[in-house]
Amino acid sequence: MRIMSKRDSVYVQLLKLLSVSAVVSVIVFFALNYAGAEALSLYYYNSDYEEKRDEKYVEKFQQYVSEHSIASKDTEKINNWVRKQKMLSMSIYKDGIQVFDSAYPNQELWEEDVAIADYEWKVYYSVAFADGEAIISIVGVYAYQLYNYAQIAELFISFVLFLALVLVGIRRKIEYILLLKDEIELLEGGSLDYKITVKGKDELAALAEGLDNMRLSIRGLIESEAQMAQHNQRIVTEMSHDLRTPVTSMMLYTEILKKGNYKNEAQLREYLEKIDKKARRMKQLTDHLFEYSLIVQEENQLEEPETFAELFYDLFSEICSYLEQKGFHVIFQVTWMDGNIRASSNYVIRVMDNITSNIVKYADVVSPVIISSVKEGGMAGFLFENKVLREPDKTDSSGIGMQSVKNMMEKMNGTCTVKQEGQQFRVKILFPFYGV
Repeated sequence: MRIMSKRDSVYVQLLKLLSVSAVVSVIVFFALNYAGAEALSLYYYNSDYEEKRDEKYVEKFQQYVSEHSIASKDTEKINNWVRKQKMLSMSIYKDGIQVFDSAYPNQELWEEDVAIADYEWKVYYSVAFADGEAIISIVGVYAYQLYNYAQIAELFISFVLFLALVLVGIRRKIEYILLLKDEIELLEGGSLDYKITVKGKDELAALAEGLDNMRLSIRGLIESEAQMAQHNQRIVTEMSHDLRTPVTSMMLYTEILKKGNYKNEAQLREYLEKIDKKARRMKQLTDHLFEYSLIVQEENQLEEPETFAELFYDLFSEICSYLEQKGFHVIFQVTWMDGNIRASSNYVIRVMDNITSNIVKYADVVSPVIISSVKEGGMAGFLFENKVLREPDKTDSSGIGMQSVKNMMEKMNGTCTVKQEGQQFRVKILFPFYGV
């Protein structure tokens, strides 16, 4: 499982995405603001926009004056209209004298005889009041309004850009999540050969890697169970065949005895001995089958680590003594290695018993039995070598004894390798080794 750095976290990536999007949006905003200001200035001062707006407001004011019969000195009503426009200032002149100024709405200006100013930048318009015609001057802050509108548009564009950048970044993650969802549905449908896509180094990638590891584990478990079922089927088939032979012989001899088809007492005892021998073979086969079934089903806890000498010294002394009693010459070439192994003493005894029994039944007593120590990578164990008989008694022809050894070694996290080349037969058992 990969080790994920904090900087690869989804939260950090989201923070980076927000930060980058915000910086890009701010830069775009200032760029738009500068370009917009330049464009508006160029447009405003090189067009008749201000003049048209003035004429529009003058037209509205004239309509207001006519509808309400307002005189040039009705400052309160005039001021109310100016305030509603929010962006205007107005001056009114009658007979050349200023009578109203929106900057000073409550002051009666006509008493001070303020004359109309002749400024080139000012434009004067004639308006028909209830008390006669007067001249008005309008000053509008239209450029300010345009700049406000432009700034609002710039803010909106920048926000939309920020949102778009964030959504694009999030969308990539969402697409990956949807991809994982589709792949999980494929796994649910039984497609365990489909590899889960792992992208990036964040939590989603860790999740995808975990799912893929789970896929591999499930597939391996299913394959292992299928192989086990196939192997069990083979064992049952072979055992059935091996059992059928002695059963047939026993039935034949029993039938002979029932009919009394024997010559004398010596032949009777011969037939009885053959029936007994076949029965013992059947018992041996059923015992092996029971042991094999028991090993497959049982769970065995490994014991605390021990050295090779502590676990195997006494056991090998008994094995060598037993084989020599059976007439075998044993060459013991074991070197006790420094280091520990974890095993089950119960399984170890049963493994050694099966290997010893296999040697006694099938090994050629004329050739020596060689027992040596082996170390391969992170594992260590023993190698048993002998020559097999040219015409062995195939009592255990199904090989269930050696298969039981393999199963027990697997439960101890070890391995058992059986190899035969001509008459040379080798059994190698290896345990996980913890050197010192």
